[in-house]
Amino acid sequence: KRLKGYNVLFLTGTDEHGQKVEKTAVSSGLTPMELADSVVIRFNDLWKMLNISNDDFIRTTEKRHTRAVEHLWHRILANGDIYLGEYEDWYCTPCESFFTEKQLVDGRCPDCKRPVEKLKEPSYFFRMGKYQDALLKHIEANPDFIEPGSKKNEIMSFIKDGLNDLSISRTSFSWGIPVPDDPKHIVYVWFDALTNYLTAAGYPDERFMDFWPADVHLIGKDILRFHAVYWPSMLLSAGLPLPKKIFAHGWWTVEGQKMSKSLGNVVSPNEMVDIFGVDAFRYFLLREVPFGLDGDFSKSALTGRINGDLANDLGNLLSRTLAMVVKYLNGEVIKSASLDSSDNNLRDTVITSIRKFETSMEELAFSKALTAVWDVLARANKYVDEMSPWTLAREPQKKGR
Repeated sequence: KRLKGYNVLFLTGTDEHGQKVEKTAVSSGLTPMELADSVVIRFNDLWKMLNISNDDFIRTTEKRHTRAVEHLWHRILANGDIYLGEYEDWYCTPCESFFTEKQLVDGRCPDCKRPVEKLKEPSYFFRMGKYQDALLKHIEANPDFIEPGSKKNEIMSFIKDGLNDLSISRTSFSWGIPVPDDPKHIVYVWFDALTNYLTAAGYPDERFMDFWPADVHLIGKDILRFHAVYWPSMLLSAGLPLPKKIFAHGWWTVEGQKMSKSLGNVVSPNEMVDIFGVDAFRYFLLREVPFGLDGDFSKSALTGRINGDLANDLGNLLSRTLAMVVKYLNGEVIKSASLDSSDNNLRDTVITSIRKFETSMEELAFSKALTAVWDVLARANKYVDEMSPWTLAREPQKKGR
């Protein structure tokens, strides 16, 4: 989008509050802020190494974010959608998620399968159930709102099962943003974290409308429910526009197994860049599987893409073209006086591929976009073989050709 001349706000960052962070910090002998600072340094260094072009990096511990969360809370409260009650049910600390007895699987968290704990504490609630019908209507009226399609169906099913009001404050720990006018309560980490998108756009100042609503939220599939149910409900209550698209990407497995520290199969981006180079690594991640699905990572597959696509197809075309321009034309490219059918065919392939590329990028179908580029490379390599410049070069009268 930036290359095409759009005014772009590309955001990433870290949500740093919540019981999970507090517990991890204490067990590591750190303050929560010290833990957050150490993680942020690693992320920022990694994004620079991978040539990620983000315009902003939001940290939910920043003052600008606290201001945005407080303003959004007051706006939803003024609409009558926040009330004080008591929460008694199950909570998964690693997922920072609330569950009813019915939602548990074998008495454990349905998402991460870890043990849950029974909570009973005073809590502010958000009237999320009030927005069930409005949310369903929005999803039905905007077929591209949640992608891929399989994920949209999951969310529709979840909503149709009935939305409960959502507990949006905690009193059993202190690491978070205090509830406005009632500091004994800490704002629920997902109410806090989801607001980051507004914060980075400039909310609550009017300038935030320059970039809001977001064209796309790009998120992991494990946190889709928070983004496609909680977040739109909050925005509807606050009278703010909904993001145009929420896209849930898949996970990478490693040679068929989920990445885990215990298995010792975690892929280090730093190591891959050191061995293969940043562009080759990025190319593989975008090319290997349709975006939105899970993919399997292996060094052999990466090597295959580098040798087959980048060296043979792209590298061969580049190498032979430059070599012949130097050898036969003294390094000068001469514009052809006329085109024949083979030239037109090559040109048509390029034009068609550009259209395919742009459409695919709009759909976040990155592997399709790269396939369109490789259509050009394949046709161009074939064109060189058909034209045989090495033969034409031996006939002076065909130099123009």
